[in-house]
Amino acid sequence: MTQPSIDRLSVLLERFRVRAQLFHSGAICGLARFEARSGHGYLHVLRRGRMAVTHAARSGAPRRLELDQPTLLFYPRPLDHAFHNPPREGADFTCAELAFDGGAAHPLVRALPPLLAVPLAVVPGLGGALDLLFAETDQVRCGRRLLADRLFEVVLIQLLRWLLDHPREAGVDPGLIAGLSDPRIARALSAIHERPGDPWTLARMAASAGMSRTVFAATFREAVGRTPADYLADWRIALAQAELARGRPLKALAQELGYANPSALSRAFAQRTGRSAREWLRSAAAGRN
Repeated sequence: MTQPSIDRLSVLLERFRVRAQLFHSGAICGLARFEARSGHGYLHVLRRGRMAVTHAARSGAPRRLELDQPTLLFYPRPLDHAFHNPPREGADFTCAELAFDGGAAHPLVRALPPLLAVPLAVVPGLGGALDLLFAETDQVRCGRRLLADRLFEVVLIQLLRWLLDHPREAGVDPGLIAGLSDPRIARALSAIHERPGDPWTLARMAASAGMSRTVFAATFREAVGRTPADYLADWRIALAQAELARGRPLKALAQELGYANPSALSRAFAQRTGRSAREWLRSAAAGRN
C-alpha cells in the first residue's frame, strides 16, 4: 500500500495521550489474572515461551487463545483476562498498564477491537525498542521505571504504525484506523484532526483528499463507518470533552472548535453526548473517583 506523505498519528496522540506504566517483568507462574480498570488497558510482551490466554464469554475476545511464538497482546479497553502457564524463567515477559486520556472516549480506543494479538516478527522496528526495554527491566538502575514506561510507549506507537498499514490483517473493522489506512481519506482525517476549527464543508474535505464530493462521501463512509459530517462533529465534541476535563470552560472552546458561539457548542455537545457539559463533567469526575 502506498504510504500517505502525512503524519497520521502525532496529532491524535498529542491531543489524546496514552501513558504506559510498567508493572511486571519476569516470570509469571501458573495462573495470572488481570482485572479490567475503567479507562485503562494493557500491553503485554511475550518474548519467549508458550501460554494460553482466556476471556469471558461475549467479551468480544476469543474464549481461549494459544500463543506459541513471541507476541504483543494489546488490550485497548478494560477487559478481564487470564494467563495460563506463562513462561517461568527469565525476564522475557513484560507487562504495562495503559491509561488513555478520555478513557472509553479516546478515539483509538473506540476504533480498535477488544484484543490485538500480534506476533513480534511482523512489526518492523520492534527489535531495537524491545532490546532496550528488556535491558532496562533486567536490572535496577536509576530511572529504570521511568525509562521502561517511555519505551513501552514507543512499542505502542510502533504497533499503531503497523496497524495503520495492515488493518485487514489485524482484523480492524470500519472506523478511524481503517480510515487512516486509506491514503486519500487519511489526508482529510489528518487535516480535520489538526484544524478542527476550520469551516469544513464536504467540498473542502473532498478537496483535501483529492477526490470528488460524491466519491469522497461514499469512500469515507465505507472506511470510517460514519458520514464526514458526523465524524467532524464527533471529533469536535471529543476535543471539547478533553479540554473540559483539563479545566477549560466551554465558552473558551467554541471558536477554536468551529462553532459560532458558546451556545452553539453547548447545543452540539448535548446532542452528541445526551447531557449538558456541566452534567458530563460531573459524571466524568465521579467516574474518576
